Amino acid sequence: MGAAGIPEDGAMTRMTDDFEPDHVASPTAHVLAELQIYGYRPFEDEPDARPLPEAERIAGAVADIFDAIAAILTDTRLEPDLEGLLWSSVNVFHRMVGQVERELDRNEQAQKTSQKKQDGSEIRSVELERLTAQGLTLLERRNAYEIFRDEAQEQFERLTLSEWRPKTGSLVSRRTMTASMIDSRDFLNARRRAEGELLVPPGPKVVVTGGLDFDDHILIWDRLDKVRAKHPDMVLLHGGSPKGAEFIASRWADHREIVQIAFKPDWTKHRKAAPFRRNDAMLEVMPVGVIVFPGTGIQENLADKAKKLGIPVLRFGGGA
Repeated sequence: MGAAGIPEDGAMTRMTDDFEPDHVASPTAHVLAELQIYGYRPFEDEPDARPLPEAERIAGAVADIFDAIAAILTDTRLEPDLEGLLWSSVNVFHRMVGQVERELDRNEQAQKTSQKKQDGSEIRSVELERLTAQGLTLLERRNAYEIFRDEAQEQFERLTLSEWRPKTGSLVSRRTMTASMIDSRDFLNARRRAEGELLVPPGPKVVVTGGLDFDDHILIWDRLDKVRAKHPDMVLLHGGSPKGAEFIASRWADHREIVQIAFKPDWTKHRKAAPFRRNDAMLEVMPVGVIVFPGTGIQENLADKAKKLGIPVLRFGGGA
């Protein structure tokens, strides 16, 4: 104790520390800490407002990834695994597209339910607005992952000189789609229309059929080039065979950048009748013509049915 009863500096410090209350972080400090650690984090029911990566940056990043994998495996004992590893890398993005698609389906069902429950109240209206915003975000996420997938596909084909195809599902790209001005009912209808336009593209449909053993690729490419000269915006329909005439036609479409639709037989559902039911499905599209290369009774069945419908049938090969 100092003069006049005034405590010395050390004692005053101890007294202050003894009576200092415990501080609780303010809400602002908590938010700042969260931002520093995690970056922006939306609430569970709040759409993420952060921008998506730009297409140019995606293309550059994917090219770097594939070049790095190819460089480190080439000329090593792991090189035989390179094509499979690159295929799987593309498939990662393809699977993400499917995952977001499933979220879109759930969001669509939720929007339909919310639309039925609309009673003019603010609560119901806000709920529908939230679901609509989530749907738009999911659309944009799906489109972004498709850009990743498409860029990865191009890199796979550049490095392996092989076409990338998914083991299951369709390979569809929506790079030109936008969802910036759609909400609720318009959103659902626009999505349905957009899907239909992609999976049943416009343009005259041309069917190609042929046997598994017919492999005259020069003849097939020549005939298809002539058809394309007459119908530049043609869409190629074929049976999706793993080899033979239809496989060669599929490769022609890949190189000519022609939209193609594979009608594969549903053996599980139709059993022995699967190829003939598949023929019916292709003709339901009402193609402008059917190109027939040598094959079996399946090809003859398709040609006969096309003639009965008045669809022109062109036969090539086998002395035709």
